[in-house]
Amino acid sequence: DDQIERERAAQHLAGGCCALAAIYLMGKFYVANAGDSRAIIIRNGEIIPMSREFTPETERQRLQFLALLRPELLGKEFTHLEFPRRIQPKELGKKMLYRDQNMNGWAYKKIEEDDLKFPLIYGEGKKARMMATIGVTRGLGDHDLKVFSSNIHIKPFLSCFPEVRVYDLTQYEHCPDDVLVLGTDGLWDVTNDKEVAGVVMEVLTSYEPNDPCRYTMVAQELVVRSRGVLKERGWRLANDKLGSGDDISVFVIPLGGPGNYT
Repeated sequence: DDQIERERAAQHLAGGCCALAAIYLMGKFYVANAGDSRAIIIRNGEIIPMSREFTPETERQRLQFLALLRPELLGKEFTHLEFPRRIQPKELGKKMLYRDQNMNGWAYKKIEEDDLKFPLIYGEGKKARMMATIGVTRGLGDHDLKVFSSNIHIKPFLSCFPEVRVYDLTQYEHCPDDVLVLGTDGLWDVTNDKEVAGVVMEVLTSYEPNDPCRYTMVAQELVVRSRGVLKERGWRLANDKLGSGDDISVFVIPLGGPGNYT
């Protein structure tokens, strides 16, 4: 992240990205995630999550705590408190449900002038945005990103630090059908873990265990199914729901070789 910032200053390059990395070292997989890409292990049909998406919803409390400690980052335009909906001026003095950085549940508070500011986190699901700008809360770069029509920088809230999960391969016997799947949000937006596991098993069983192209074909099938088919109403999945409109990148990495296939 520091290197991207140096290049931005020296070469006038702007932009940023999420990052998902898997490193194999001394019998263990280390999976590091900063953003909304995701990884799962499929072992003997069992699904083992190896990361989670970092979004305004999943990181609400971290964002609110930072805003509480450094209110100047909000530019007097946002409130770190969360309400079930936008507060209207006519509701000043009334009581409404809210939650702050220490709360999982909700409580009531009396609406004050500061509560009329735009919420730090607004929206639900994939539509949730931080400072009405960005839908992810960890990533690399984006040092120039600002709230629209303002001088408020997003970067202090956009963390470059990944969450790392470790998987010990020496603890289990792995067959050629056991895999690690890495995918960008374009995959996971429209395909859940169970559906991904179903495609993995469906494609792998149509190839011999020692055929190295079987894993490439799984990745290709996951991309194709998540994009869907182009119809008059846009890209559509087999169930006629909207296909992914985002970029889709998928890696399928085998955890076991043909030698220990049973």
